[in-house]
Amino acid sequence: MIYIRREKFRFVFMVAALIISISLVLRLLQTNPELTLSNLVGRSVGGAASFQLKTDNHKDDGPKGKCGLAKPCPGNDYTFKIYSGATNIIGPQICFEGKMIIEKDTRGNRPGINIAVVNEKTGEHVSTGSFNMWNGKVEELIEFLKSIEDGSLVLIATFDDPATKLNDEARTLIAELGSSYISQLKFRDNWLFVGGKKTITQVTFEQVMPFLNSPIYVLRYENTFKIHQFLSLFCLFQHIKNDRETNKYESWPEMIEMEGCIPRID
Repeated sequence: MIYIRREKFRFVFMVAALIISISLVLRLLQTNPELTLSNLVGRSVGGAASFQLKTDNHKDDGPKGKCGLAKPCPGNDYTFKIYSGATNIIGPQICFEGKMIIEKDTRGNRPGINIAVVNEKTGEHVSTGSFNMWNGKVEELIEFLKSIEDGSLVLIATFDDPATKLNDEARTLIAELGSSYISQLKFRDNWLFVGGKKTITQVTFEQVMPFLNSPIYVLRYENTFKIHQFLSLFCLFQHIKNDRETNKYESWPEMIEMEGCIPRID
């Protein structure tokens, strides 16, 4: 008799649980008509039904930008994204307008200073240079910097050691492109820079990245930096010092990245 009562109690409990489950599903369907049973019910490996509400937490934010930017640059502005090298193994990358000008595994994979030159008016890739600043010849870098024509955008990414062979003449030439930090660049520092040689663009973007674990994003339609007028130079840079106490890889700081939009001259 007790056995029968226990079975009846179990049966009543299962029916009640089923009714509650069905009412819950119906209420969810009424609350959000876009939901379907396939959104709510999924089968586990063992075959038991599990209920889960699938919500779209990552809605489409619209079209993506070139070079992997989260969104397109405004108007016809140029898009860029730059990565420094990581230790002495992974080379730098420079992407401009969706084209990888310097790739980590091919061109521009030499330790030192890696440069991409682009025509400001047309956006055409003009030249690329990679200069070993550990045991190479700084004269080659100086010759390349002097050959850059007026009206050129210059994008620079470092890899391993950018400073050992760097002399005052080379630093001065880079400073003339708009860098205010090149004089302080030291052994195995990571440094990214976007500037120009006598460009038409009249704005200067310059920001030092204060946080070690976050990339820097420089987008003209976001208030992430200060704008200054300065000698017809377009300038933007990022730098992280080589310091054993803060380095991610003992003798090297972590890789840094920078992305943003450059005003196009119509």
